[in-house]
Amino acid sequence: MSTNYFEEDITSLHDALVNQKTTAAQLTADTLDQIQTKDKQTKAFITVAADEAKKQAAAADTQGITADRQLAGIPIAIKDNIITDGILTTAASKILTGFIPVYDATVTSRLKEAGAVLVGKTNMDEFAMGSSTENSYYGPTHNAWDLDRVPGGSSGGSAAAVAAGEVVAALGSDTGGSIRQPAAFNGIFGIKPTYGRVSRWGLIAFGSSLDQIGVLSRRVKDSAIVLQQIAGQDENDDTSLPALVPDYLAAMDGNIKGLRIAIPEEYLGEGVAQGVRDAIEKAVDTLKKLGATVDTVSLPHTKYAVPTYYLIASSEASSNLQRFDGIRYGFRAKDVKNLEDVYVRTRSEGFGDEVKRRIMLGTFSLSAGFYDAYFNKAAKVRHLIQDDFTKVFADYDLIVGPTTPTPAFKIGEKVNDPVTMYMNDILTIPANLAGIPAASVPAGLVDGMPVGLQLMAKPMAEATIFKVADAFEAATQFYTQVPTAMKGEK
Repeated sequence: MSTNYFEEDITSLHDALVNQKTTAAQLTADTLDQIQTKDKQTKAFITVAADEAKKQAAAADTQGITADRQLAGIPIAIKDNIITDGILTTAASKILTGFIPVYDATVTSRLKEAGAVLVGKTNMDEFAMGSSTENSYYGPTHNAWDLDRVPGGSSGGSAAAVAAGEVVAALGSDTGGSIRQPAAFNGIFGIKPTYGRVSRWGLIAFGSSLDQIGVLSRRVKDSAIVLQQIAGQDENDDTSLPALVPDYLAAMDGNIKGLRIAIPEEYLGEGVAQGVRDAIEKAVDTLKKLGATVDTVSLPHTKYAVPTYYLIASSEASSNLQRFDGIRYGFRAKDVKNLEDVYVRTRSEGFGDEVKRRIMLGTFSLSAGFYDAYFNKAAKVRHLIQDDFTKVFADYDLIVGPTTPTPAFKIGEKVNDPVTMYMNDILTIPANLAGIPAASVPAGLVDGMPVGLQLMAKPMAEATIFKVADAFEAATQFYTQVPTAMKGEK
C-alpha cells in the first residue's frame, strides 16, 4: 500500500494497521518517501529522523497494534521547539546548533507511550518568534498551495507538512496564533487548547504565560485523537491543570442545533480583506443552517491586543532566553577573549534579527523606570481583554470570526516591516492573552488561497470547538481539496 495522506486519516490508517492491510514499518517507509519527495518544495522539515522512526515503527509492529491504541504506528511530525530525546532540536536558531536533548518533552513521551512514530522535526520561526516561518536559521518554508507564499508561523513547518500530505498530523506551539494562523494559511485544521490543558514541560519557552502546545491535521477528528493523548495534568509542569480530559470524539456527534454563537464586530472591521469577510459570512450562514443561533457582540479591548501581547511576550522572552549564553549547550562564538566576550558575541552571532528585536523590547519594558509604564500597564489591559471574553461567554457557547485578516502573503513581502507582520496576528492574539481554547477550520478559498474560520470557546471547552468544527467540516468538505502546488504529487 502506498499511503496517500490526501485520502487517509488516522482512523483509516489505524483500521488498516489493525486489520494487517499494512504495517507500521510500511506506513513509516511510505511517509519518509512522501517527505523526501515533497519536502524539496515545501522545506517543512529541519530534521528527518528516519532511523529513529524506523526503530519505533518496528517496535510498534513487534508489540502488535490493537483496536484500542489509535495512534500506534501512526507517523507524526514534531515542531522543532519541542524536546525530543536523541534527536536534534534547534528551535530554528543558530544558537542551538548541534543540541541533542537527553530527555523527551511530556507531549513527546506521551505520543511514544501511545505507539506513535515520530518522523522528524519541523521548521519554524526562530524561537517561535514570527508569523511567516521566514525567521528561521534554516531558511523559509513554502506554502503548499502556492510555493511563492509563506505558510504562516511560527508553526509553518508543521502546517506545510500536513497540508502537503507529508504527514497526517503534527504538533505545533501557539503563543499568539502560531498554530491557528498557519492552519488558516494552509487550509487545514489547527487547535490551541486552553492554557494549562497540555503540559509545557520540554517546550523551549518563548512567552511562558502564553505558550501552549497543540495539534495540526487535515481532519478535525485527527486533532481530537492526538490532543486526547497529550492533554492532562503533568507533575513536571505546575501550570498544567488538574481537570479531567473529556472524550473529544464523543462530543463530535454532528449536532450543533441550539448552540449559541457570537461574532465580534471588531473581527470583521477595518483591515480584514473583503474576500475574507465574504468567506466568513458564508461560513456563518453554514453554521446557521446547521441549527446554531448567531448574534453580533463586542470585544471592545481587542484593539489593544497587539501592543499588549508584544510587551508581555517580549518581556517573558527576554527572561527565558537568558539561558542561551554559549556556556552550557549549542553554539559558542570562536576566538573569544574573556567571559563577557563569550556572552556578547555568542548571543550576537547566534540569535537572528527578530529574536534580538524582541529581547531588546522586552528588556526595555522590564527596566527600572519603564516597568510601570509598559509591562505593568500591559498586564492590566490583559485583564480587560480577559473580562471581555468572560462577559460574552456568559451568554454564548462559542465566538467565531476570521483567523487572519488576509490569505497568505508572498515570501519576502513583509519581512522588512515588523509592525505590519505583527498586525497579522491581531485576530489570534486575544485568545492567548485570555488563555482560552481556539482553533482554525478551513472556510474556503480567496483568490485561490485558503482562509480560516476561527472558533473560540470557554476555558477547558475544547469539546465544543471539536463539535462545531467537525459539523462544519462535514458540511463543507474542504479536506477533499488538494493544495494547488501538490497536485500530481500524490
